[in-house]
Amino acid sequence: MDILDNRPLPEDRVYEQSTRPSRFEEFIGQERIKKNLKVFIQAVKQRGDVLEHVLLAGPPGLGKTTLAFIISKELGVGIKTATGPSLEKPFDLVGILTSLEEGDIFFIDEIHRLPRVVEEYLYTAMEDFAIDVVIDKGPGARSVRLSLPRFTLIGATTRMGLLSSPMLDRFGITFHLKYYSTEELEQIVLRSARILNVEIDRQAAREIARRSRGTPRIANRLLRRVRDFAQVEGDGRITMDITLHALDSLGVDPLGLDEIDKRILRTIIEKFGGGPVGLKTLALAVSEDEGTIEEVYEPYLIRMGLIERTSRGRIATHLAYQHLGYRTPPRLL
Repeated sequence: MDILDNRPLPEDRVYEQSTRPSRFEEFIGQERIKKNLKVFIQAVKQRGDVLEHVLLAGPPGLGKTTLAFIISKELGVGIKTATGPSLEKPFDLVGILTSLEEGDIFFIDEIHRLPRVVEEYLYTAMEDFAIDVVIDKGPGARSVRLSLPRFTLIGATTRMGLLSSPMLDRFGITFHLKYYSTEELEQIVLRSARILNVEIDRQAAREIARRSRGTPRIANRLLRRVRDFAQVEGDGRITMDITLHALDSLGVDPLGLDEIDKRILRTIIEKFGGGPVGLKTLALAVSEDEGTIEEVYEPYLIRMGLIERTSRGRIATHLAYQHLGYRTPPRLL
């Protein structure tokens, strides 16, 4: 993976544990979601009730896992975690669900990747707080219903459209996380720098934020790499000069594009006359996986107005020609 890929790396998980906010007051951004969650949490605590099941949707790296842990902390309950792909069989759920206590949270990351048989098994647990366990095999097999403590399932997904309607209907609370502003990312970079005990100029923090594609995970990843340059090629302090040098060395341009982004744009412009070009053809031309282009690179290029996705394929925009220094064709003027 390259540095601007917003999917988690092993090193990100280690780093995020030290910088992850534990309260809403420490969590920067997503103000509407935080405000509503505070109300829901306060209400269930006043009633002595259990929070309804929560679905957190949005691109990778925006804080879905962090919010799940904050909800657990604010409610004062335990949390068990799993990923969709790791729950291969219904039996994988039994041990987790039966170990939960009243009000606990069961967090499933990448919930859209749950096998259908596991998803269907989860319906009863979510709705009736019970599961059916088959005992023995063959003619003597029988089903026993086990009661479960009331719990809250929090699902995180980057592909909400892949969730089935029955699953979606069982979530009482649904939020879609949005990309962060440069100002919010600047505050995140400054906070992370304090935790890492690294001195950073505010101007440098803003530059890192500006090139972070609206994603805290990328902002923190860039901060760590710029810190390395400051340590080896400077005096340890992250200044604007060392930041510009580091980001240039990393191949991250002022719009937050890296070499793969630019290769995608150049391919559309040079090989396909600006488009339209289909995803499969484009993936072959740039030697990248179709899913990686569609899920990692394309959303940002579209958000920045550099490509358009049409029924006939991808088209490079006037801004793409301008940014890469190409002469814009008359049809786009």
